[in-house]
Amino acid sequence: MGHLMILATCSLNQWALDFEGNLKRILESINIAKQKGATLRVGPELEITGYGCFDHFLEGDTYLHSWEVLGKILQSEETRGILLDIGMPIAHKNVKYNCRIIILDGKVLLIRPKMFLANDGNYRELRYFTPWSPSQHVEEYYLPRIIRDITGQTTVPIGDAVIATIDTCVGVELCEELFTPNSPHISMGLDGVEIFTNSSGSHHELRKLHRRIDLIKEATLKNGGIYLYSNQQGCDGDRLYYDGCALITVNGQIVAQGSQFSLKDVVMITATVDIEDVRSHRGQSSREMQAVNIRPYLRIEAQIALSSLEISMTPGFRPTKPIKEKYHTPEQEISLGPACWLWDYLRRSKTNGYFLPLSGGIDSCASAVIVYSMCRLVVQAATNNDVQVIEDSRRITGEGKDSDYIPNDPKEFANRIFHTCYMGTQNSSRETRERAKHLANSIGSYHIDFNMDNVVTSIHTLFNFVTNKTPRFRVNGGSDVENLALQNIQARLRMVLAYLFAQLLPWVRNKNGSLLVLGSSNVDECLRGYLTKYDCSSADINPIGAISKLDLRKFIAYTKNEFNISVLDEFLNATPTAELEPITNNYVQSDEVDMGMTYEELSIFGRLRKNERCGPFSMFSKLIHEWGAELRPTEIASKVKRFFFYYSVNRHKMTTLTPSYHAETYSPDDNRFDLRPFLYNTAWSWQFKKVDSLAKDFEKNKKINVQ
Repeated sequence: MGHLMILATCSLNQWALDFEGNLKRILESINIAKQKGATLRVGPELEITGYGCFDHFLEGDTYLHSWEVLGKILQSEETRGILLDIGMPIAHKNVKYNCRIIILDGKVLLIRPKMFLANDGNYRELRYFTPWSPSQHVEEYYLPRIIRDITGQTTVPIGDAVIATIDTCVGVELCEELFTPNSPHISMGLDGVEIFTNSSGSHHELRKLHRRIDLIKEATLKNGGIYLYSNQQGCDGDRLYYDGCALITVNGQIVAQGSQFSLKDVVMITATVDIEDVRSHRGQSSREMQAVNIRPYLRIEAQIALSSLEISMTPGFRPTKPIKEKYHTPEQEISLGPACWLWDYLRRSKTNGYFLPLSGGIDSCASAVIVYSMCRLVVQAATNNDVQVIEDSRRITGEGKDSDYIPNDPKEFANRIFHTCYMGTQNSSRETRERAKHLANSIGSYHIDFNMDNVVTSIHTLFNFVTNKTPRFRVNGGSDVENLALQNIQARLRMVLAYLFAQLLPWVRNKNGSLLVLGSSNVDECLRGYLTKYDCSSADINPIGAISKLDLRKFIAYTKNEFNISVLDEFLNATPTAELEPITNNYVQSDEVDMGMTYEELSIFGRLRKNERCGPFSMFSKLIHEWGAELRPTEIASKVKRFFFYYSVNRHKMTTLTPSYHAETYSPDDNRFDLRPFLYNTAWSWQFKKVDSLAKDFEKNKKINVQ
């Protein structure tokens, strides 16, 4: 006879330091798990505090309030009769750890600290926590008084141990530990652990989910076992969107998968599994040869059977069948991830909508379509009677919690909360103005349109009055310095006007509150520095700031059909232009001409610089093989040097970069992700000499095949 059990894992939309809200969502997830008959519930990493507390993890209050919340969980009748894996920070002997707390029936069974910390990219866990060491080391932890009074316990084990239930053995693996070469699940599995839990704070990046799912499947493919993966889902107060996708696998096969993007605060998945399937999978003799030599883990007893005699004796009650994993295309990821992030930011900031300068170009178009996607998701959730979404919608729109308003049309909802504006000058074209207007009509935004020439002229007049000089554009005979200054003043005035209208448009419409200003500079332009400091790239948040131009174009092509917005064709066919210089019969400003490189080249430079950790010399050394059939070595050298010059001379702009949704591995975000100096020796004299020398050697000593 089999040993059937129902196991549960979840994604929670926790918020940093929102102890009351986090507790509510934890208890709700436990209640749902019990309603589904589960005997084990796993939650996300640091779920009590929220993952993104940053330096608040250095404060004693954070640890005090975590224990207070855990006390509420221990006291709750809802938490009886189910084994719980809860995440919070712990200070042990004045050392801070990122921990899992295993509890059962109002008692703490084990504190399991994280052993391998995430400390690159967006993560700085070593700044706050210390990794537990060595493996399989266990000590006694003296519980704080508030917990002793609840549980009657004085000490509990802390360390790398496992839980022995009446019928199986459960081991904990924490987020980054899965990504290490010698993951704990390997030795735990060889020592007889049959169920692995993984609690994670893993953020969304385009095309990243495949790697995560492959690792989770591989964790039990060779060694057998049941793997329960839990992840945070949502924006918990920073640039990251944690993309959920809770998973349950059995012997390398997925049997349950949660949503990657959702407006729900609690997403729970369960699976019925047969523990005998794990034991059968582990029957090969070569595994047993390794298992007998493994160092045993300390087993902490838990007086609970995870399997159920009732369901095991019920005919027709069978294990959950394997399913095919679900992935979104990058275009779908862009339509969903930033949209969910914008919704969380809007509702948690207590503001009343968004304001976007809509230029008629593809970048601001993409930001607008993402907001429209957010409105579509809100309507979908409200239609499904998501109480939290309906409540938030009523507050944001000013209807009040006692209203019966329910969003049922994305365009109608967008008109209430989304404001767009075309700020034209004499350098603007009729085509961009019309594109902006048509897009606003298509998505329902409250749109305004004006010329700001008189504002620009007043600045020119002031400058002339003070200096008795009148700068001119290059096409009118001015110098490069004059030309750039005249472009920048237009761009910066748009930023000032954007904040003016964002503050006052609700008042104009007889509403309360204010609007968040959205930016729309993409990752490639940020990397190259092709933006004016304190122009419309300066905003409150930016949904596309870490998305490449190439991906944005694919996203717009996808949404044209998916959202039925025909005007998007016009954006796809338009030449990207800043429209800051006068248009003449033989000159129209072009972004790629201005930058001296294509967007495709920028993506390549960005990935080599960040992902492959290339300086000028190693970047040239790689590209000489990639591009050598089409370009001469000296031409490749020139492109590399041009990129590094403009990247470094403009790096200072990244210090004021608007907080952007993190989506791309080569984002130049200076505040969290890409830590570099912002005052460079832009000559790169030593490095460029090496590049030039190698390029000459290639041209002198090798036959060059130029197509």
